[in-house]
Amino acid sequence: MKASDDVAKLRLLLVEPRARGLGIGRAWSTNASVFARAAGYSKITLWTQSILVEAHRVYQSAGFARVATHPHAEFGHALIGETWERAL
Repeated sequence: MKASDDVAKLRLLLVEPRARGLGIGRAWSTNASVFARAAGYSKITLWTQSILVEAHRVYQSAGFARVATHPHAEFGHALIGETWERAL
């Protein structure tokens, strides 16, 4: 989705447990980057949780880097939210 005129925001990546490890997350991030670049965005951002370690590997391999962390309790538990970004 559009976060600003030059920044795309990825909203959700959910891979069912039985499909994990098949490269679906990697394909998703690659396709999202290709689409965002073609649409004229210069950067992609996403928000995730520190406890989602497997997802971090997908983001890192796609060129994303964590740029901010922030504690919150939006889902009824004390969590650390993370903002990740990737230049296109």
